Amino acid sequence: MSNIRSSKNLMTEGSVSAKIIGFAVPLFLGNLFQQLYNTVDSLIVGNYLGSEALAAVSTAGNLIFFMIGFVYGLSQGAGVVIARYIGAKDSKATEIAVHTTVALGVFCSILLTLLGTVFAPQILILMSTPENVLPLSVSYFRVYFAGATCFVMYNIFVGILQAAGDSKHPLQYLVTSSIINIFLDIIFIRFLGLGVAGAGLATVIAQAVSVILCCTRLMRTDDDYRLIWSKVRFHRSTLAKIIQYGLPSGFQNSIIGFANVVVQSHINYFGDMAMAGAGAYSKIEGFAFLPITSFTMALTTFVSQNIGAGKYDRVKKGAIFGTICSVSIAEVIGVIIYTFAPILIAAFDNTSEVVQLGTDRARICALFYCLLAFSHVMSSILRGAGRSIIPMIIMMICWCIIRVSILIVSSLFVRDLNIVNSVYPITWALSSICFTVYFKISKVLTPQSAA
Repeated sequence: MSNIRSSKNLMTEGSVSAKIIGFAVPLFLGNLFQQLYNTVDSLIVGNYLGSEALAAVSTAGNLIFFMIGFVYGLSQGAGVVIARYIGAKDSKATEIAVHTTVALGVFCSILLTLLGTVFAPQILILMSTPENVLPLSVSYFRVYFAGATCFVMYNIFVGILQAAGDSKHPLQYLVTSSIINIFLDIIFIRFLGLGVAGAGLATVIAQAVSVILCCTRLMRTDDDYRLIWSKVRFHRSTLAKIIQYGLPSGFQNSIIGFANVVVQSHINYFGDMAMAGAGAYSKIEGFAFLPITSFTMALTTFVSQNIGAGKYDRVKKGAIFGTICSVSIAEVIGVIIYTFAPILIAAFDNTSEVVQLGTDRARICALFYCLLAFSHVMSSILRGAGRSIIPMIIMMICWCIIRVSILIVSSLFVRDLNIVNSVYPITWALSSICFTVYFKISKVLTPQSAA
């Protein structure tokens, strides 16, 4: 075992709150620009191409998360492994983990590209996508997944940087690529007339830029997480650990994505206006979710590094601080969205029916963002502690089985869009209760119980 050459990004020393906030703020800004990718697509598509095109991009979005979410979960598992080794200052193990993670990313890139481009029409038909929207959805989806390598490798590279405590460079790269995305959206859609395919192409090109920048950073760093392509290969024992931590997270993301696909299929039943309204709201919710995402990512790295260093008191302090911040900020944002929902929805599509349907969904969900935040923070803490199987089980039961069951049973008696919208806060509440009970009966953040 040797020493990590650089400790400037380590979260095992210094003020707990300062370390978490210092890591979370660049993450927040980075996620803000990441969300800007999708939002700019929707704004330009909705305003220049109309409600059908916005519905097409929206219905493809849940399917994209379903497929990309699994890989994102694996990258989270890899981040836990890398952060543990960095916290323990084990240089050799860090190097092996980094190159095994990159090898896994390359493999997943190839697999997702094939699945996404070949099976797009069949999957979208199964989602009850309306016939007038289907060709546009297929077009957007296929272009997006033709560039699947960009999205997969971006998650892999950023996961490595974040595991090392570096959230500032990913922010810089996202700012650059987001600006590129905005200009390309306008050029491809407004001036070249490429339609929804142009929106997908702009996003792929912009993401490719951020991948190149991340890769260059990893190749040029002097730290032990430096990327050397000739060393990229699978190391069996390290791959097993990544799968151990990452597979439950990947499966969790996929089952949540699957449940959302089912919800989307029920929304599709009400036509393209409902799809456009739900799509506009989902972009707004994406912004509301940013503080939650920022603190969950920060907490996973914080918990992983400090457990690797054996500093369990810091782990507990960080978990409490991160939970309070995330839940409080999420609820404030929820109140704002509840209040200004009509104005926010109209920015995407000012068709009166779309605005009304999007507002209805916002006012059913927004005031319960505190529950959504709590569930995700608990999940991130458990993931950082190596307990990724627990949130997978809770999310699978609450956010998939129960959510889908409510929709199926209710649709046998009545078709009501408000019932479809209500499954979200209901299942957020259930998962929050389950996490609370688990933390009360277990001793998760102790030397005896940490995985």
